[in-house]
Order: sequence, then C-alpha cells, then structure tokens
Amino acid sequence: MNLRPLTLLCASLLLATAASAQTPSGAAAAPTQAPPAPSGGPLTRHYREGETLTYHMTAANDDWHYTADASSVAKKTASGGYVEEFRWTGMASNGQPIVLAPAMAQFRQPLSLDPNWMPSGPDLSKVDLQLVGPITDLMTFYVDLWLMNKVGILQHPGDHFYVPNPQVASWADGTNVLIGTDHIDFDLNLQSIDPVKQIAVVQVHHVPPSHPNLQLPVGWMQAPVADTANNWVEVTKTKDGKYEAGVGKETFDVTIIVSTADGKILSASMDNPVVMSGRECEDAALTKCGDAQQHTIHRHVEIALQH
Repeated sequence: MNLRPLTLLCASLLLATAASAQTPSGAAAAPTQAPPAPSGGPLTRHYREGETLTYHMTAANDDWHYTADASSVAKKTASGGYVEEFRWTGMASNGQPIVLAPAMAQFRQPLSLDPNWMPSGPDLSKVDLQLVGPITDLMTFYVDLWLMNKVGILQHPGDHFYVPNPQVASWADGTNVLIGTDHIDFDLNLQSIDPVKQIAVVQVHHVPPSHPNLQLPVGWMQAPVADTANNWVEVTKTKDGKYEAGVGKETFDVTIIVSTADGKILSASMDNPVVMSGRECEDAALTKCGDAQQHTIHRHVEIALQH
C-alpha cells in the first residue's frame, strides 16, 4: 500500500476556525465569525523580504527511509503579505541519492505563516512522484502553524483550540493513486513558551471526526477497522493491472518548535500511524478481492532548520 497522507487545507478550513470551534482553555468565548489576523503574539511570523531558509527532512515510512532538502525565499505579495517560495534541491532513498525529474528545477512550492495568506495545495500531477510525500508533509507543518496564527487566540501555555474541519483531503493523482482521501479534525495546543531561549512548543493532534465525510467506494469498507469510524481510504493500481484497496483510521501528532523572536519553524516532527485493512482486488469496482489483511502503517517525519 502506497501511503500518501495529505492535509490539504483550503478556504473551507477557515470557516471552521471560529464558527464551529470550541473555546480554548483560559481564553474568552469563541467568536461567531472568523477572527481577524492577529497583530502580534508568541507565534507571529515576522518576515523579511529576501530572507532565505533551508530545511532538511528525515523520514521513515515503515522500512523505507528517506531524506529531502528544501530551500525558500521570502517574497512580498502585491497585497502586502509574505509568501515563501520553496524549491526542492535533493532527495535520498535508503541512503542512495535520487535523480529527480528535470521539471523539479522549475517547480516552486508556495507556503506561508502569514495569517493573511490562504493555503492551497500544489498541483501534484506536475511533480516527481518521489517528492509527493515530502512536499505534502512540509505543507502539513506549515499549515498547522499557519492555522494557529490565523486563530490568533492561543497566547499562553496550556491554551488549546479544537477545529472541526469540513474539508476532506485528497492525494490521488488519477494514475497510480486512484482514490486517496482522509478526513481529519484539528486539536491545536500551545504547550510551552521559554522566554530565555525564545522558543515555543506547539502540538497539533489530527484526529478522526465523529462522522467522517468520506465517500467509501464499496460496502466492505464501511466496517470500522479500529476504535473510530474509518477516516482514511486509498485505492492504487498495481503494475500488473490489479488494485490495492485499503481503509482505516489515520491520526497525526505534530510537534513544532517555533522561534518566538521571529516566528519561523526551527524544527518539527510528525507521527502518522494508519491502522488499516487492505485487500488485493481484480476489478476496479473492488468486488473481486482476496481476504482482508489488517496492519498498521507508521510514518515518522522530521524537519530541521539548517540555516
């Protein structure tokens, strides 16, 4: 099973940040409309035009270990906000360098921690397939911290904010991954602030909604695999023309170390288990399948700021 989890948050995510959210611990009652972008706070990103950052990513997907490198340049937008344009400069798989597709030399991934910017997913059909995971994982780190800045009311250690997310995410590419969706809510937590070291620790728990809004393609996927309703489904086409189909429970636990001096990400980690039941099927309708095989896919991803 080729796991490509993705938290692609679009415009509909914003309406969840206030209208449907619970009150954070120690904060005032949640507003009925989305809060304005905060003017300041312990997590606020202070950009400088032309600022460059380089991150090194290390990851494990069960027995597969890989690394990737990405560098960004901060640019001021026409509206006065800031966006970081990332380019992916290298990748290694199980210690061996990978030659990336030539198109990656021109590919730029826009990300930002500016609360006035709107996250949007990259066109994954135009990227090297080997980089889909790193690209979407870096976006997960950025969007998680962006969302905390957008909410703007997590100011003190212990504050938390629950965001019911109406958006179903997809990592399907239409060729290899025919169906790839998950549905995740967000539990935002400001764990600690160290004024001496000028760092803050935030955690974002990505958890299944009580009623995931997934379109499961076949009846046998309805039965819960774990202790919640299934919130993850993937169908891939194999090289021999068969189909690998899986369904189950996915969670993410993300920890981000933030500089309180300027709001940039210093390091981050993500644990991403999927408890799933998979079958190999002969037909696209997923009705002629072998016996179900249950197992847990575990991914661990880390990034660290190099300079």
